[in-house]
Parts: sequence; C-alpha cells; structure tokens
Amino acid sequence: MGVTLSRAIQWSSDGEKLENSSLNNDILTEILLFTEEFDDRYPEEAKIQFSEPLQWKTSLEASDFTSDIYDTRGELAVSLECGDKGHPLLQLSPPDITVHSFYHLSNLLQLGKDKKMKEVWACLEVNREPMKNIFGPISPTIHEDRLFNILRQLDEKLLSIAVRPITGEGRLSPAAVDTEVDLLKRFCGTGENRVLKTVRYTSDYVFSNGCRSPPWRQMDGEICSLIIETCDTEPTLFITCNTSGVFLDESVKRANFGRQFEHTQFESKVIPVHVEVYKDIITLLKNKSAHFAAAADEQDSAIQDVPSAKKIVHVETVDVEETGQTLKSYDHEEKNVPEKARQQLVRNKPGGRKKKLEPSLKWKNLGLTSSYDEAEEKARRSRESKKMLEHGTKSPASENKKKAIISGSSLPGCQSSQKIRSPGGADDFSESSSEDEEDEEQSERRAEIPTDLPSEYWQIQKLVKYLKGANQTATVIVLCALRDFNLVQETCQLAIRDVGGLEVLINLLDTDDIRCKIGSLKILKEISCNSQIRQTIADLGGLQTMVSILDSPDKELKCLAAETIANVAKFRRARRTVRQHGGIKRLVELLDCVPDGASLSGERERDAEVARCGALALWSCSKSTRNKESIRRAGGIPLLARLLKSSQKNMLIPVVGTLQECASEKSYRIAIQTEGMIEDLVKNLSCDNQELQMHCASAIFKCAEDKHTRDLVRQYDGLKPLVMLLNEAENKQLLAATTGAIWKCSISLENVA
Repeated sequence: MGVTLSRAIQWSSDGEKLENSSLNNDILTEILLFTEEFDDRYPEEAKIQFSEPLQWKTSLEASDFTSDIYDTRGELAVSLECGDKGHPLLQLSPPDITVHSFYHLSNLLQLGKDKKMKEVWACLEVNREPMKNIFGPISPTIHEDRLFNILRQLDEKLLSIAVRPITGEGRLSPAAVDTEVDLLKRFCGTGENRVLKTVRYTSDYVFSNGCRSPPWRQMDGEICSLIIETCDTEPTLFITCNTSGVFLDESVKRANFGRQFEHTQFESKVIPVHVEVYKDIITLLKNKSAHFAAAADEQDSAIQDVPSAKKIVHVETVDVEETGQTLKSYDHEEKNVPEKARQQLVRNKPGGRKKKLEPSLKWKNLGLTSSYDEAEEKARRSRESKKMLEHGTKSPASENKKKAIISGSSLPGCQSSQKIRSPGGADDFSESSSEDEEDEEQSERRAEIPTDLPSEYWQIQKLVKYLKGANQTATVIVLCALRDFNLVQETCQLAIRDVGGLEVLINLLDTDDIRCKIGSLKILKEISCNSQIRQTIADLGGLQTMVSILDSPDKELKCLAAETIANVAKFRRARRTVRQHGGIKRLVELLDCVPDGASLSGERERDAEVARCGALALWSCSKSTRNKESIRRAGGIPLLARLLKSSQKNMLIPVVGTLQECASEKSYRIAIQTEGMIEDLVKNLSCDNQELQMHCASAIFKCAEDKHTRDLVRQYDGLKPLVMLLNEAENKQLLAATTGAIWKCSISLENVA
C-alpha cells in the first residue's frame, strides 16, 4: 500500500477525491478483500498497534457494532480492548472513527456489510500514505518485520493490477517486442554467416500483460530488458524496451544486470533525458552494429516487415473466450488498429461479440510464435491434465465439448490477477499455520451435467417447483417427499441447487411453522455435506438464520440447526459468519447439560442430544483461531470438561475433537490441565472406538508441551495404552496421533523408563 497508492491511484482534477474509475475500483476491491480477511489469515500480526491511528469520516453507526468485543453507549462505540496508553483500539464518535490495528480494521469491514467499500474509499481518501500511519516515519522494528513483508506482498499485487493497461495508441507493446526478439533469435548462431551471437531476456517470468519487467518498473512503461551480443561491438549491449521506445542502458554493468530483477525494493527506471530512443530493437541494432546493419540490408525482405510499435496492422480476430483473456485487454489492443481496419473488424463480429486482436498468421507461418504464447499453451495443457486427474479421465471428444470455467472472485468489479511469487518464494497472502487445513473452500465449480441423468434428478426438480408455490400443508408434504430420496447422492443434491431449491429451503427457516422449519433443516443437514452446497448456503445468508434458530425453545430445531452449522462451517468465511452473528456464544450455551451415565431418558436424553449437536458445531468452528478465543470467553471450557465425563461415545467424539483443536492455544492447555481433563483423556485411550482414541492421543500430544501434563499422563497410567495403540498399524491417523503423544511424553526422562 505504499508505492501503489501514491503513484497508481487516480485522483480527481482538484486532487481532493478519488476518481471513480475501473482501475481505482480494482485496487480498492483488492485492498478490501485483503483487509477483511487479515485477522483470520494473520492473527498475530493483526494485533500489532499502528504507530498512528487511521482516522476518517464514517457512515457506520453504533448499532452496526453488534460484536461482543465492542461496548456501545448511545451513539458511541468503543472496543473493550485498549492500547498500551489505555486508549480504546477502536473508537466511534459519529461521524469520526479511529482505528489502531488491523484486528479492528478487519472487524469493522466485516460488520459494515454493504457499506464496507464506502469505508475503504473514505479511509484512503484521508489517509493517503497508510504505511506511515502503521509503521511511523522510521523503519519497521524486528517485531513488525513480518507485517511489513505481508503488506509489501499486497503492494506488489496492487502494482500488478495497476500495470495491466500497459499499451496505448502509437506505443510499443509486449507482443511487438516478443515478435522482434523471436525474429532476431533466428539470426543467432555459431557459424561464420551468423548475424548475432546471442539474444536473451534478463527475466524468464512473463506477467499476465506480457511484460517481463517488475511491476514497479512497468508503472513507468517498461516492458522488458535484453542482453544482445553482436559480432562487432564490445561490450555486450544492454537494452531496455519501454512503451515509448527502445534505448541502450549504458548505466548497467555486466555483473549486476541479470540480478537487478531480483531486487525487492520499489525502484524505478525511467528513460534518461540524454539517451537516444529508437522505435524498435532492429533500428537500434542497425545504429550500433555495422555488421548487423549490413546483414539487415541483405535480408531486407525478412527484417524490414517486422511490425513495430507504429505499424501493427496485420491482425486477425480471435474469440476472447477461446484465449481466456479479459475483455479489457481487447479494449487496449484495439487502439493500435487504424480506424478503417477497426470498422472492418466490427462488421465481421457475429452478434457484436468482442474479439481480441492477434498477430496475423503471416508471422505464425514464419515460425515467429512468441515464447509467451508457448508458455501460456503449456500452462493451459497442464491445467487440463490436472483437471482430468482430479475428476477422472475423459475422452478427448468430451473434453473438446466442455466449456471453459471462469474462476475468480464472485464480487462485482473484482478481477482475478496472476499470482506473483513473493521474494521468499511464498505465495501472496499465504495462510497462517493454524488455518492451513481445509480452511478455504475452492471456488465453486459447476459440475458438467451428464446427458444421462437419473429420473430422480427430474423428480426432485418437479417437487422443488411445487414447493415454491405451495401452502403450509402442501409444503410439509413436499418436504417429506424430498426426504424419501437418497439426499447423500450428489445428483440429488445438485438437483435441489440447480432449480433454486436452496433459496426456498432457507426462506422456510424464517416461517412461523415449526414443521416447515424442521423439514427444511433435515434436508439442509443432509445435502450440506457437499462443498458446493455449503458455499451456496453461506452466500444466501442461511447461517445467520440458523444461528437465530439456536435461541428457539424447540430442542429438535436447535439440534438440527447446530448439526447443519457443523456441516456448513467447514471453511473460513462460514466460521467467521457464525462468530460475527453471536453463534459461538449460543452454541456454548447448548452444552449446558448434565450427562449422568450411559442410560438417559426423557428430558435429559433430549438435553444430551442438544449438547452433542452443539459440540459438533463448535468442533467445526474451532478450526479458527478467533473462534477458539470466543469459545473460551463464552465459558466453554468448564462445560466441555463436564461433558468429557460422559460415557456416550457419540458425545465424547465431538467434545474431545473440539478440545484437541483448541489445545493448540496455551490458554486451553493450561485449562485442560487445571480442570482435570487429562485423567478423562487417558481413560478414553482404552475405549473401543478408534476415532475417539485418535482425538484423545492428539489432545495429549498438544498438551504434553508442559512437564506437569507429562507427569499427569504417567500418574494416570496413560503411557501403557499409548504404547498398545502402536499395534494399530492399519489406522494411519491413529498411529500418527499416538506416535506424537509418545514423542512428547518421552521428553520427560521419568516417562522414558
């Protein structure tokens, strides 16, 4: 957010407001998505306090701050968490708001809902250099160094967005440079008749816009840099290609020219005033190498026709969808075509569909296909191969018929950009270690519907259509009919989704009829095991409604809502939604029952089932670091400790599962020790359920960081059952958890014996 905001963001003519342009929208959308998920991705860095707070005029009100980490009094809202100097880390006094950390900045955007883009816009209009607010005028400290690197990765990504429209009318383009370089390589060799010795790029990495220079240099129009060895010039020619032309870079030394692209500093290399600029590479070589100029005159017909920046008129139309490029790239490339040619292209377009301009086949026939196109083709084939391996090998004929799936953000105005590797080799915005496992659902993929669909698919679609216009009695009957189908089958699940059944089922949760709610939840519980269904339920706001149902006096409704939440909350966004709408506190309240042995009856049995379902939902939610803390603050630890005394396996599995997830936090490890849960974990190592044994061993593995815990495991005779579990060689998960627990316990010499 440093270089990009100062150089790429577009301001109004008076310089006071951000201009409402597509480039600004793309940059601000990327900042919004990054900031909104910052606290989940980087929980430790999110707590670092800014050197100076971010302040702006907000459209939010105190009523928007519904989270339990804020205290609202009338029109004012403050965070319960205070900074080093005793001031709240977020303070709202309409219309002014002050934020001191990414933790509260992220929360603010999540609570802002439809106002969040407006908030980002207002914040950046006032805080034009947010990096100075975050780190102050001096360099970041060692403690802040990782945060600095994370923000630098964001800045590189913003730069890659900002440099997309690299070409313009009458300017040199990456395609023209590639064509020229490919042609020049044909004249390289080792024989006596060679024209050039070598022609090579300084960087093999090609950005999505065809450039090879780092993004911060592309901001100045730089396309790439070349090293060309001629037969009669010394030293080697170091050439830089810019949209304004080609020039000889005499300031660069042989030793560091190839390494300059590895630098991570945001340096820029503009065209020096005193340097002579040429229209293309061949013109420059003719002026610098007499040998090349003589050879060029002899082969004039082969070289003189190279399409330079001012003479790219040989174009053909190629379908945009076929090449996988965005329509924006077409808009910029078409500017290079003379008006007459452009009109001819428009007349040739069927139905007015936009076409992308490509070099004519005349150049392809000469073998001058650019290396960029070849790299793109290889990448495309690699992606197709991976898809075939993931979804099962299909015949070439069916693959040819398959339509391209456009992946990316579902937010309007957000465009997916090519991922840039960070200097350390990690991908942009990499996950935090605690969030790696199963955190992010893949982008929704519309499965290809086969032509031979079973009859159940069409029967379900008919029932869902009846459901849309039925009265209460008919609705209950249709819901019962739907439950007669095998809803675990993917075909049946997708049949409900494809005809709009999920919207209907979620709407039924808002009705006053208990039977409709129960029928709808029973279906949603079954079909939410599908990852696509989970994501759609979250998109439609189903989680918010289910969280509110947890307050219902009807215990069956509570159970169904909690079980469905457990299924849906398998990815980060869903877990965050549950937390933001008070779901963690409500789920913890469901745990409040007294299990008194293996046999329960009547009301207590129903209470135990409610607690079991609540534990299932908390187990799913506990994969998020923030949710672990929310469970602890809501008083979940003593309730989990009480449920751990139960003898019912179906109760113990989600309870121990939740504890072993939370045991990665030090506060939980201390609580598990002080609440006497180690004895219960050791006791359940000897049960006859391997899944329960695995979770107990995993919990012991995490808790045995502390010497007192290791001693307790030995005192409660936990070492023997752990060693016995090593015989279960077929169950790899159980074996891994057991091995980890023994390894940690063996840190104490008393346990080794």
